[in-house]
Amino acid sequence: MQVTVQQLAALVQGEVHGDGGRLIHAARTLNEAGPQDVTFVETDRHARHLKNTRAGAAVVPTELGPDKVGPGAGGQPLTLIRVHDPLTAFVAIVRHLHGQPEPAAHGIDPRAAVHPGATVGEGASIFPFACVGEGSTLGARCQIHSGAVVGRHCRLGDDVILYPNAVLYDGTVLGDRVIVHANAVLGADGFGYRLQGGRHVKVPQLGAVELGDDVEVGACATIDRGTFQVTRVGAGTKIDNLVMVGHNCQIGRHNLFVSQVGVAGSCSTGDYVVLAGQVGIADHVHIHDGAQIGARSGVMRDVPGGQRFLGAPARPEGEEKRILLCLDRLPELSRDVRRLKRQLGLEGAA
Repeated sequence: MQVTVQQLAALVQGEVHGDGGRLIHAARTLNEAGPQDVTFVETDRHARHLKNTRAGAAVVPTELGPDKVGPGAGGQPLTLIRVHDPLTAFVAIVRHLHGQPEPAAHGIDPRAAVHPGATVGEGASIFPFACVGEGSTLGARCQIHSGAVVGRHCRLGDDVILYPNAVLYDGTVLGDRVIVHANAVLGADGFGYRLQGGRHVKVPQLGAVELGDDVEVGACATIDRGTFQVTRVGAGTKIDNLVMVGHNCQIGRHNLFVSQVGVAGSCSTGDYVVLAGQVGIADHVHIHDGAQIGARSGVMRDVPGGQRFLGAPARPEGEEKRILLCLDRLPELSRDVRRLKRQLGLEGAA
């Protein structure tokens, strides 16, 4: 497809600065774009990257004027499309230039295994070799991709997507618009054992898993069923790939769990909590609303709301940064101590 910058600006209700008649063929990222492509920067903080792009046009925030951009790497003036939300605008432009993906086919593929006692909503798609168990209910327009398994007595809301090989154990409940990516497992047994007679004896895991509306679960993530209660994930929470949520956890709304986070059993979080990559949470810990935990932190105790914690064990961010600065100076401090001991004649002292 070939369009002008002015036409793209009209599509996203943007303001053109520069040559509105410039022809655009494709939308690409800053480092991939060429003279006939449009690119974008999300905030003025990234404006410096525009001086190295070869793109012909760029979608930028409204506060970013031509005086802050300068010519691109090709030496030609860069045409700007100024909008309030560059990311949303660029998504619309990409879809306009590159087309929409083909919608999933409706209906139940004859190679899928759907129990006669299951209920499938209007417009749902169940792909080859997917499985839906007895007593389960699928809402309207659900997509159950190849190899995905919906156990018995599960309940899925409208517009749920299960990607290939995702597994819902018996009794799992998903709200509307939930997305579960490939190979994720929801409702497996929690890691619960008792030491009896020198053996680890399994504690029956009799609860379930329940996800609120608009939750997204990344590839190969796992959320365990509760021992006696329900493991819950609140509406709007986004869970990245390779995240583990243990049994009995109560996760709040609109949390962000980044890749390789591990949450031990019976933990709870408030709303808008952020756990960065590889954070580990000990069991029975509560993280209050709006707290943010830095990457690779180990949380051993409750975290107050609205604070940023870092380190292992996790401490308030400012305190941990001071400790890290001191650690950087340890070699120098060690040399100073040895020098002072020599001067005082204490070099051989313990």
